[in-house]
Amino acid sequence: MPASPSTILDVLAPLRGGLIVSCQPVTGGPLDETAFVVALAQAVLGEGAVGLRIEGVARVAAVCAAVTRPVIGIVKVDLPDSPVRITPRLSDIDGLVRAGAPIIAFDATDRHRPVPVAEMIALIHAHGAIAMADVSTVAEGEAAAAAGAEILASTLSGYTDPEAPERTAPDLDLVASLAARGFTVIAEGNVRTPANAAAAIAAGAHAVVVGSAITRPEHVTRWFLDALTP
Repeated sequence: MPASPSTILDVLAPLRGGLIVSCQPVTGGPLDETAFVVALAQAVLGEGAVGLRIEGVARVAAVCAAVTRPVIGIVKVDLPDSPVRITPRLSDIDGLVRAGAPIIAFDATDRHRPVPVAEMIALIHAHGAIAMADVSTVAEGEAAAAAGAEILASTLSGYTDPEAPERTAPDLDLVASLAARGFTVIAEGNVRTPANAAAAIAAGAHAVVVGSAITRPEHVTRWFLDALTP
């Protein structure tokens, strides 16, 4: 069964209007170490972040053992027969819950997928955890909410169409549209500046996730270098 209303309130209330930091180093980079992820999580929480988004069962377990703030757990894996790569399998959910994540995020886009969205949410709820559906459209958000997802996130806007131009700012229209329908929305994806984050909250986001702009110096360095290139 899903988490109780009081549990959901206990987890979501401290996140309202706050900054969630996605501590995911560049895969294979010099900072791609569990100890660094834990230290980074502690550093951002020490400055006032209200929660974390952590990838990988082992890293979720390590971070959950070191902090008391809510952790959104995900697993990223490339599958041979599906474009879905954020927590695509039921076994990923089992592992993340065992690791201690109270919120499980997963790809809820309308694409060929190994497990239906409703089945993913049902298993998350069977563990007593909170389901966070990463979507790219309003229709996907509505479908995930109808299946029981407590949180909708704009994470995958611009990432499901390989022909779409790369986004450099958050999809505030998607955030606003989902929030206007009464859903609990977390803005995520291409939140690169404090102004982006503030605009997302103004658009109706319950909270904002920032990743690369804080935790991937390789990406931030490239943004600056690109701006300096004539």
